[in-house]
Amino acid sequence: MLKALIKRCKPLPNGSKLLILGGGFSGQHIASLTRGLGTQTLCSRRQIDSPGADVVFNSNSSSPQLPPSEDLKGITHVISSIPPAENGEDPVLKYLYQTLIEINPRWVGYLSTTGVYGDYKGEWAKETDLPQPQQPRSKRRLACEKAWQASGLPVQILRLPGIYGPGRSALESVTSGKNKMVYKPGQVFSRIHVDDIAGATLHIIHKASEGKLPAIINIADDVPTENTEVLRYAAELLGLKLPPTEHFDIASKKMSPMALSFWQENRRISNHLLCKSLGYSLMHPNYQSGLKDCLLEKG
Repeated sequence: MLKALIKRCKPLPNGSKLLILGGGFSGQHIASLTRGLGTQTLCSRRQIDSPGADVVFNSNSSSPQLPPSEDLKGITHVISSIPPAENGEDPVLKYLYQTLIEINPRWVGYLSTTGVYGDYKGEWAKETDLPQPQQPRSKRRLACEKAWQASGLPVQILRLPGIYGPGRSALESVTSGKNKMVYKPGQVFSRIHVDDIAGATLHIIHKASEGKLPAIINIADDVPTENTEVLRYAAELLGLKLPPTEHFDIASKKMSPMALSFWQENRRISNHLLCKSLGYSLMHPNYQSGLKDCLLEKG
């Protein structure tokens, strides 16, 4: 819950100005947190009339639309959550690299995906492990990570697993009644509540200012879990019947290529660096806490 998150976080230093490139689910939540703490925050969307848009960044049109340079004066911190282009290029680095160099921010964060680890056969993946992406989209992400790291900017890579939060969780899956519970023995997924994406990002910025700057940080909760277990708990919270269960061997024949790709990889994401070495305390360390929060927000 945003109010509780604001109470447990400390603002960026006076005079800070944050630019968030990509105002999607995570970007908007980070912006809400930093604004709630009194930090001047600009958030980009593809269209200026989109919710939460302060400036426009749209690299998908025939004539890219970029934020006016005067709007970016005084930017001290930058977060990019914009996905790679189909050719693997990073749109922000392609169109705003020189501007970012001139701005000379104190800190830059690139929101990536734990998909870059590839398939770990259910074992734990940590930041020092070699990425072995198998999906084309994950290969593009890894290429962007490397481009950011070679940019000369003070960047940290933040790798995220499955993201959920109010209005976007297993509660909606159960309520819709459209989805079956897919069962694949031994298959687990790591998750992170959007509150902890925002809270951890701010915590990482503060730690960076103290000189603690790991190049890559996983942001994940403590309990990688089977999807059926999460749906079962969501149904219990809602007082609804469980969706029917279907074995993966049958369900996979009807899955879209995108859905199927998520089930082809099995890994547990370690948060030891974030929570032990950097000392971040998760607001929602497991799906039970996170889903209860989503239910409260649902009203």
